[in-house]
Amino acid sequence: MRRALTLSLLPAMLCVCAAAQEKDIVKTGINLGPLPAVAYDADKGFQYGALLNIFNYGDGSNYPNYDSKMYLEASFFTKGSQLYVISYDDKTLIPGVRWSSAVFATVDKAMDFYGFNGYMSYYDHGRISLGKQNKHTQNPDNYIFSPYYKTDRIQIIAKSDFIGEISSHLKWEAGYHFSYFRQGPIDRAAINKGKDSYNIFPDSQPTLYENYIDWGLISPEEAGGGITSSVRLGLVYDSRDKEGAPTRGIWAEGHVTAAPKWLGTSNPFWRYSFTWRHYLPLIDNDVLTFAYRINYEGTFGDSAPFYILPYMTVMGDFYDRDGMGGYRTVRGMMRDRVFGLDMATYTAELRWRFTRFQLLNQNIAFALNLFSDGTMVTRGRDMSFRGEEKFRESYEEYMSKGAQTDSPHITIGAGLRFIMNENFIVALEYGLPVSKFYSKSNPLYNQDGPAAFYISTGYLF
Repeated sequence: MRRALTLSLLPAMLCVCAAAQEKDIVKTGINLGPLPAVAYDADKGFQYGALLNIFNYGDGSNYPNYDSKMYLEASFFTKGSQLYVISYDDKTLIPGVRWSSAVFATVDKAMDFYGFNGYMSYYDHGRISLGKQNKHTQNPDNYIFSPYYKTDRIQIIAKSDFIGEISSHLKWEAGYHFSYFRQGPIDRAAINKGKDSYNIFPDSQPTLYENYIDWGLISPEEAGGGITSSVRLGLVYDSRDKEGAPTRGIWAEGHVTAAPKWLGTSNPFWRYSFTWRHYLPLIDNDVLTFAYRINYEGTFGDSAPFYILPYMTVMGDFYDRDGMGGYRTVRGMMRDRVFGLDMATYTAELRWRFTRFQLLNQNIAFALNLFSDGTMVTRGRDMSFRGEEKFRESYEEYMSKGAQTDSPHITIGAGLRFIMNENFIVALEYGLPVSKFYSKSNPLYNQDGPAAFYISTGYLF
């Protein structure tokens, strides 16, 4: 796949951009950006659905920024998983205040679960690879199937945030966030649907999630999920030249999330988040930009329910993205590969807009990007054994394979973007974990997955 992607990008990279740099058309009124949602996952099946961006530019005085935006998505998977998103962002309804709300729901029959604290939780790449080879004549003790690293999860997240000006670039943030999580073992009937007999995930083999419960690493109070009812307060500094595809400025925010028992939270916690994003123009007129993001997610105290940890928390027109690993966080790494009480994450990206033109009264551009993403747990969850004694042997075998502490998980990759009117952006990207290049004698070899290709929307930040 790497070779195919490289060959597909080569003509664009060799193209000498001779297109006339015409002044952008100022967009007004309502603009629509529909897109089919198509993907594939070996355990969830094919994804099919649609998404729609609805931009309102008003009289055009704020272009390329919009006055309001609505985002709608509905996606389905052939083995039963579902995804629904409705979000709305408005800058004019309340004078001097930006109001953003969203409702996000997923029914995930095969949610990734690789354990806590990054490399302290061993991912058995070798035995998983054997399990995908359909070698039904080999010894079952030598392989495991990928559902071992899966769990069944339903989540519903709703939020409403308000951002108001303190000065020209400094703003206050306040919001309410609600989430409902129901988590449990995988539905083996759904996972095994359509598989040959020798590929059936057996009832006799527990998943890693079930092992974590037996070992006491996930408490009975949090094992099935719960309700989170929280308020967020913070500050944001925003000097970007534009929001959809910025090329200069700083966008930084810090906030505290409080989810106390009296507000209705099942497993109370307090957390904090800080994100610094910086855009540096290397060649003006949006041609070449270096952008980087540094994020830190932390926990006050020494406990928080596991199901709220693998999130990069944000306020404003985005909703929280789960999974340290995946398109919105660390491209090329398995989703949810890394999470703990405290986590540090970075993204560094070189963005080259190699051509721009006008077509059918729309401002069109194409851009390439090279990137490196990385993350690590800086303070992990307690992984000491707290289960029944009969499970101790399997726990000690598992823990003996993992690292003593986590270390950086790094990926590299490249992508292509179609940009229309600075806000509707279609992205194709390919990410590759650096651990794939390690020597097989390195205990961290291939601990972050093989690689990943994404078709999505927007820039990460």
